[in-house]
Parts: sequence; C-alpha cells; structure tokens
Amino acid sequence: MKIKINRSLFSFCIPFFIAIPGFAQDSTKKKADSTSTINEVQELNTVQITGKKPLVTQKNGTTTLHVSNSSVSSSSSALEILSKAPGVHVERDGSISLNGKRGVTVLIDGKPTYLSTEQVRNLLSATNGISIEAIELIGSPSSKYEASGAGGLINIRLKKNEDYGTNGNLTAVGGYGNYFKRNASLLINHRSSKFHFFGQYSFENLKENEILNLSRSNNNGNEQTFFRQSGTDLYAKESHNLKAGLDYNLTNKTVLGFVTTGFTNKNTINTDNLTLIGQQPILPDSSIYSISNGDSRYKSLGYNLNLRSKIDTSGQELNADLDYSRFTSANTFIYNNIFYNSSGQIFKPALLFKNQTPSQIDIWAAKIDYSRQLTEGIKLESGFKSSYVKTENAFAYLNNNATGFIKDIGKSNEFSYREAIQAAYSELSVQKYGLNIQAGLRAELTASKGISPGQDNTVKRTYLDFFPHISINRELSPADEISFSYSRRIDRPDYQSLNPFSYFADLFTYSVGNPFLNPQYTSAFELSYNLKKIGNVSLGYSRTRDVITTTLITDTVKKTLYIKDQNLAREQTINLVFAVPVTFASWWQSTNNLTVYRNKYQTSNLMGLPYSAGQLTYLLNTTQTLQVGKLVDTEIAFDYQSPQIYGTYAVKPLYGMDLGLSKNILGKQLTIKASATDLFNTRKARISSAIPSQDYQLTQKSESRVFKLSMTYNFGKKTVKQNDDKSGSNDTEKSRVKATH
Repeated sequence: MKIKINRSLFSFCIPFFIAIPGFAQDSTKKKADSTSTINEVQELNTVQITGKKPLVTQKNGTTTLHVSNSSVSSSSSALEILSKAPGVHVERDGSISLNGKRGVTVLIDGKPTYLSTEQVRNLLSATNGISIEAIELIGSPSSKYEASGAGGLINIRLKKNEDYGTNGNLTAVGGYGNYFKRNASLLINHRSSKFHFFGQYSFENLKENEILNLSRSNNNGNEQTFFRQSGTDLYAKESHNLKAGLDYNLTNKTVLGFVTTGFTNKNTINTDNLTLIGQQPILPDSSIYSISNGDSRYKSLGYNLNLRSKIDTSGQELNADLDYSRFTSANTFIYNNIFYNSSGQIFKPALLFKNQTPSQIDIWAAKIDYSRQLTEGIKLESGFKSSYVKTENAFAYLNNNATGFIKDIGKSNEFSYREAIQAAYSELSVQKYGLNIQAGLRAELTASKGISPGQDNTVKRTYLDFFPHISINRELSPADEISFSYSRRIDRPDYQSLNPFSYFADLFTYSVGNPFLNPQYTSAFELSYNLKKIGNVSLGYSRTRDVITTTLITDTVKKTLYIKDQNLAREQTINLVFAVPVTFASWWQSTNNLTVYRNKYQTSNLMGLPYSAGQLTYLLNTTQTLQVGKLVDTEIAFDYQSPQIYGTYAVKPLYGMDLGLSKNILGKQLTIKASATDLFNTRKARISSAIPSQDYQLTQKSESRVFKLSMTYNFGKKTVKQNDDKSGSNDTEKSRVKATH
C-alpha cells in the first residue's frame, strides 16, 4: 500500500476537513449531554477493593494498571513496572513487545517519549513509580493516534492534581540492593477561576551493578576459536525530571495553555571485562583484560503551546498544539586493553583509545484536531499534523600516543538526518442499537534524507501510506459483550539506528547502525469476548513485513560478534489472552493474566542462509491483594515468562516474586509503603542464538532484588475533579530518538 510520490499532501487532505467550521455547518442542535453519552465507556473486568481503585481494569481493548494503588509498583521504576505488566516483554536492550507483537510506542501523558529504544530504557528506569498514576496498554489504537507503534501503544499517565486552591504531595524513597538508591518527587498545584498552575519535579540518585557472561565459539574453515567473557558493569546514575505548565481560561469554554518539560541524566559507567581465548573451551592460550570508563550526559527540553475550545454545547471541539523539542547527548568512553599470554605475562603493548559521540536532535511539530456531533449517537473527528526533524551526529575515534589522544580521521565519521511527515485523519464513531463502531483512515506522507559524508552514503526516501482502523463492539447482554478490531500501522527506524557508526563494548563485541533500514508495516486483527463477572478473553493475529529486528551476528573472519538492526522479511504472531479477576473473600482479591502466543520470523537471507524461527510462549502475571483488617494492605505479585524466540535470540525462562506493604496514617494524609522486588533474586536473563550456525550463550544478572521504603505526604485540599491530560504535537518523533551509546 506504499506509494512513492513527489506531490503535496494538501490536495489529498481536503476531504478530511469537510466537517471543520467553514467547510460545513452544524445543521442540528443537540442536547448538552450528547457528547458525554458518546464518550462514556463502560468499565470491564475490575477487581473491586473497598475504598480503593482496582489494580487492573479493562475498557474496550485497553488494559490499565493503576500504579498509584500498588505498594510494589509505586516503589519501582517505570521500566520495572512494565517488565512485569500483563502481556508485556522488555528485552535487555529496552525494546518492548505487547502480547507477542514487537514495535510498541511508549507515550508519557499521551505524548511519545521522542527517544530511541536505549534512551527510552534510560528514561523509564529513571522515572519513579511514585510519580505515575497509571499505565495504559492499548493494543489497537484508533486513527487519531499516530500510525507508529505496530505492536500497540503504552501510555504512562503521570500524577496530576487540578483541584482548586493550593495543594500537592511530597514523596521520598530510600532503598538498598547491592548499593543504596534514593529518589524523591514534589507535585504542586494552584488553581483559581482564571489561572491554573501545575508542576512536578523528581530526582533519582543510585548506584547499581550488572554481571554479564558470554561464551561463544567462532568457526572459520578448519579453525575454531573459543571465547569466554566475564564482566561487571557498575553504574552511577543521577537524573532530574521537571514538568510545569500554566492554563488561562480565555472564556468558560476556551483554555490557552503552556507546558514545558525537561530531563537531565548523568551516568558514569565503569566496566571490568576479562576475555579468555583459545583453541579449546577450557584451555585458553591468551586473554585480554579490558577496563572501560564512560561518562554519558543527556538533556532534553521541550515547549508546548496548546488551545482547547468547546465551541458549543452540541459537541463541537477544537484542539491545537505547537511543539518544539531539543535533545542533546555527549558521551565519552575510554577503553584500555591489556594483552596476556597463557602464562599470564603481558606480551604486547596495551591498546588505549577513546570514543566521543555528541548528538543533537531538533523537532518542530504542529497539529490540529476537530470533533463534532453529527446526530445523536454519531460523532466525527478529523485532524492534521505536520512535523520536521533534524539530527546531527558525530563520532570521533581517538588513538593514544605519547602526546595524548589524537583523532583518527579514517575511523571517525559524521551523520545527519532530515525527516518531514505530513499526516491527516478522519474517524467516525457510531453508538446505536447496542453497537459501538469506530471507523477511520489516517494518511501520512514521509520525506527523509540521511547523509554520512565519511562513508559517502546518501539515502533519500519519499512515500505515502494509508492506515485504516475499525473497531466494532456489541453488547450481547448487560453482563456480556463482544468486540472486533482491525488496524494497519507502521514503525519507522530509530533516528540513530540509521546512523552507520560503530560502538564498541570491547575489542570483540560492538554495535553498528544501518542507514538502509526500511520502515516495517503491521496489519493486526483482534476478537475479544468479555464476561463482566468472570473475565475477558481475546484472540489476535498480526502480520508484519520488513520487520525491524535486532540481530546478534558473528563475523567469522574477524572473530567478532556485533549487533545490527536489519529488516527480516516478515513476522507472524497469533495470541490468546485471558484476564480473570477473582474475589476469594472481602479481604482477598486476585488479578490474573495469561498471554499465550506463537510468533514466526522468516527471511530468505541471514548470514547467507534462509532463516525461519518461532516458538509457543506464555506469560503469566498474578497479583494477590490482601487487606489485613484496617491496618496494612499487602500485595504479593508473581510473573513468569516461558522460553521464547525474539528475533534471532532464543530466550530462556524468566520469573520472580515481589512483595509490598502499605499503610495510611494521619487521616490518609501520610502513606508509608515498603516493598521488596525480586524477593528470591531469581530474575536472570539467559540468551542463546536461534540461528543454527551460531554458537553463543549469554547470561545477564542485574541488581534486581531491592528493598525500598517510601513515604508520601499530601497537603492542601481537594475539591475539583482532574482535567483531561494534555498532549502535544511532536509525540511520535520523540519516540524514535536513539542514544548514541
């Protein structure tokens, strides 16, 4: 369905805006409550706890995790919460799949993070659970959402307080695993009849370690070489997050708002790595001891100007956003390699070199959305978005000599990337006769250009894509309903995945970019049946072509192992999801989710041979919530991931148990929570190659068992319900910014 063109999209967009004032008139007056009738959603499959919200709810294909109600999750990072969420799998590089489908876009307050896979991982690990209200898992987004996110969307809703007067809360967390951790956050709100100010600040300071072991063999003709690598990474992280905004009520129906967001992250990484090399697995004839020290700094700053207007009481609304964001990173890593023979003696000079990788990404975006009630039960939404992205990257390789570090021009490079996307959508919602139907179409025109002068590479693309979506929900009885959805979506490569630079972990393992990556396209179907008193079951199927896959490839000539994103031919996934809440007693409730899926990857040429792999996999999440009298709430959570195939990785089982306690005192003004994640220290990643011709086994053990104590103090008064979340126009572009190391 991709069409290569060079003409403007504006002529194509005209039909999308027939419903906008000036193109059509509102010929029928509606009652004031007609919009709320259409927008009303019915809560399904909730576990009700007296005086508390449920931990998990489901509404029309969206699963919501109420993080603020969990004593375990609210003391964890967003990354840790997601890694144990129903149907979610988080790879060691930070890539996320939902119900077996790859290519998930992460949003924060309805706005994609504008970051790459690695930087999303860093951001989520630095986002405190204490600042999160809920996490929404959206398997089949409608046409008004960006078309990116072939596997669905994950929206992280941060806590907000929009009550009249001045109020807020202050939270402090301390923890210990192998090292101390601490974080804190302040949420403050002031609202009057005309103005509303809101702000949130959080910081985190921690130290953690990770142990990695890699065993592999390299076959090159008649020569076989064995490598055994063992290393320890020690991370010291300091991060600061800020969000502040001001709303001004121009009229009682129109609000003008301004929001600024900022994030800084400073990491220092110290790595010790020993590589044993030999012609036999247990008898090395040489070894390399590597010490690397790195300093990684990342900053982002964004501005959003927004207008929200309810034009009349018949349901007409107009929303507009202007956004600008800048992301900068500066990474410096020094590698020192010492070479030993079989007797443990140094046999050649040490190799000392440095990598510097500064990067800057600028994003401009604007969008407008309009909705109106056509007749009772029928609503039309239309919108347009324009975005432009500019990235500048440099890679400097510096050799060490008697005078210091000297730049090696032959190994250094630069990369720049430009991308413009014009998008338009229209969606019709019909709610009549027990049916709720949404049908929409989104069109996106993309023009991109990547330039790498050092390698004399220039890649230009222009293409137009159409993304239909339809969902049908039928209420069979007051207790049961059935729904069906179809959507077509896209995942464009991370900006830095297109970057041809090479980044070293050590002399024998590195990662390299791929400027020739194509976007991947996914068509997905889902059928869901809900029994409100029993649970929910859904059956899904998706097919992805040109699937972007992170591959771990052996270069048998150089005897190296390198990571590279590549387009495999296709991936097929079929999944079956069960969500079953159980109430054992008034004081004991349980939420249980089982996801069973089978995926299959296929390509005609990988390492010179056809590749086909897949496996039946299941993910189990169960949480027991117990209320011990009126004193303490107890939460016990267990998750299990069976063996699975993930691209070219064969992943072994992963499981763990968490425990949490919470207590409200001082009239619920002060909340104290204690938690233990990975109580029995069982979460360890174990990976081998799914490619028959490759031989490697990787184990990775991070500092997963952590004990934490948190205290939250609420101040001020609460008299008014919260407003809707605010999101900007450069959402999707942020989700594709990738870290340079």
